[in-house]
This record gives sequence, C-alpha cells and structure tokens, in this order.
Amino acid sequence: MAADFDPRSEVRKRRSLGYATTRGTWVRIEVRDLARVDGQGWGLESAAVLDGVATPAWHQGVAWIDHDLGVMWRADETELITDTPIKAGGTLRETPGLSESWWATFSKSMTNLASSTTTRIATPHLEPVTQERVTSTIHKLFPAVDTIVTEWRAAHADLAWANLTAPNCYLLDWEDWGMAPRGWDAANLWASSFAVPELADRVYRELKHDLESPTGRIVQLYHCAEILNFPPGYADELVPLAKQHAERLLSELRA
Repeated sequence: MAADFDPRSEVRKRRSLGYATTRGTWVRIEVRDLARVDGQGWGLESAAVLDGVATPAWHQGVAWIDHDLGVMWRADETELITDTPIKAGGTLRETPGLSESWWATFSKSMTNLASSTTTRIATPHLEPVTQERVTSTIHKLFPAVDTIVTEWRAAHADLAWANLTAPNCYLLDWEDWGMAPRGWDAANLWASSFAVPELADRVYRELKHDLESPTGRIVQLYHCAEILNFPPGYADELVPLAKQHAERLLSELRA
C-alpha cells in the first residue's frame, strides 16, 4: 500500500529527515557513508525487539546503496507519535510539568531497557562508547581518578529531552542505542537538566539505583566533564551544577 508524505510535518535532524504519511504512520530517512555501514545494523529496526520500552512500533524498512555517492540510504516506517518532544533543541530551562504516569512509564522503560541484551555498541555523536572514551574525557580535567568501568548495560545513548515526548512518554530516535556503561542514559538526562535543578533532582531520584552504582558515579563525572569541556557560550546554564557535582563525585570516587 503506497503512502505520500505530508511536507508540513517535516522534521530535520543532524542525520535524518522525518515525515508523517497519508496512512497515519511516520517515515524516517537516514543516509550513511559506506564506511559507517559497520555490521551493527539499523537502530530503529533492531530496537523493535525491546520489550516493555515505550518506543514507537516499527513496521518496516528498506535500504539501498548509491555507489556513485558512496552512501547507503535507509527508510523506516514506524508508528506515528503525535505527542511532542519535551524540548526540541537547546537547553531545557523550565520545568516541563510531567505527570506521575509519565514518570512511571519512563522508569519502567529504563529498567526494561537496561535488562535487555544486544551485540550493538552505543554510538552517541557517531563515536562508540569505549573505556578509552570515558577515560580520556574525564582525564582532560581530572587526571588523578580511577575511571575503570565494570558494568555495561543496554542504553538508548542519546537520551535527551529532545528524544522524550509528553504528555505521553515515548523514547524516540534509536539510531545510537547499544551497550554502554551502566547509568549512561541516566547521567546524560540528569546532566542535561542542570538548568532546572528540581528536574535534575527528579531524574536522579528515579534512576538512583544506576547513578549511585560504582560505574554510575564514573559516568556522572563523565557527563559533568563533557559540560565543563564545552566552549564558552555553549550551555553555560549547566556549568555551575556541573562543577558542584564534579567536586562531589571526585570526593566519592577517591574515598
């Protein structure tokens, strides 16, 4: 059954285009250099096996190669989610007013995701999450701290307010998901909420069991270090709490 795109619904992101269709679904189109077709598969399709995680249902996909351009194209058709991203871009600066049912769905999804298994490696910003990446990011600012990761879990790997919807909770954009240090998603969302301290506190409480694990503390420090390594003028609102929490985490990790 053919479907047309609604051009008014276009969503452009750093690596994809998305459109609502005339049959009430969503199509996401991505292009990759052939060097990035690395055997991990495509995130949306592989995430379809996750159980108990609030993801848009995946229907079908198709991929094709353009040898002249040296790229592979991919189109995936999924359930159309009409709930909107909580913060489409930039830093969240005000409380989004999420319901208790939203938090319940979010927490259940995070628990079920972390208990899943996959051969994929998380690749936020197109770079795999490795021990070396964690260590080098932290040691740029804090060289005298042990950064050895001992626990790895399945993670969304790009869990930000742009990829969470309301009023119903859905987790969008699964192209980067895979194995990452325990607490990776929790620490990323927590740190990206620093401009709204009460929201950061709520994220922390919901995901405390991961954040307060030994690996979770290392990952908290990693995301604080990322913020402190940002160039001046980029997300400056996050810096004061990043400094405060980095000092706390250094004390805990060195104890």
